[in-house]
Amino acid sequence: MINCELVLVPAFADNYVYLIVNGETCAVVDPGEAGPVRKAISVRHLNVSDILLTHHHSDHIGGCLELAQTFGSAVTGPADPRIPGEFKAVGEGDTVAVGGIEFYVFAVPGHTSTHIAFYSAAEGCLLSGDSLFACGCGRLFEGSPAEMHASLQKLAALPDDTEIYCGHEYTLNNAEFAVSVDPENEDLVERLGVIRQLRAEGQPTIPSTIGEEKATNPFLRCEDAALQAALGLSGADAVDVFAEIRSRKDAW
Repeated sequence: MINCELVLVPAFADNYVYLIVNGETCAVVDPGEAGPVRKAISVRHLNVSDILLTHHHSDHIGGCLELAQTFGSAVTGPADPRIPGEFKAVGEGDTVAVGGIEFYVFAVPGHTSTHIAFYSAAEGCLLSGDSLFACGCGRLFEGSPAEMHASLQKLAALPDDTEIYCGHEYTLNNAEFAVSVDPENEDLVERLGVIRQLRAEGQPTIPSTIGEEKATNPFLRCEDAALQAALGLSGADAVDVFAEIRSRKDAW
């Protein structure tokens, strides 16, 4: 669905940085370190016009200053004093244009208090950072279960064919955990098999889609009767179900 090329750049042990490529320029999303980005853009002879940041964690912004200073890139991110350097602060309802693509900004607190996500309706893609993962969600470092549940429900309302580009290759661990709490979910069991095969071949599991996550991601299925029963929480409030799943994942 991406008309402009979207390139996955592995960083650290399991991070993904993304390049949104349009001709000879690109926007870089969450550059945790500059080295892998420099290598990727050198191979493609690209200039970095923009940098998008979803949250302040160092593994998502560590290479930002170096890249911005080298290329004169415009930096956009959440209003958070923990992000160094000059940048344009954006929040819920703002729009950002990069590489000819307009992105809508969602505020998705939970993993951090100021976390944002970027969504392009025209391209059908969501840059979710560490909010919504493939088959999982981010840890609640600065938010409550209610906040994160609300953030994820906001993203789950996007069209089912929306492609999700998240910040880490956590999918195998997430899916194995998901089966432990949602064992009767045939779609999930089938997806785990596909994920295992992809990882065995050294292939990324990203992107997934909103529809796929709604069918298999337990954090988006808190009102599902079978999942609630498996947790011993039949009829419970969705936020309480979410909190139980998150607690179990934290201890996984």
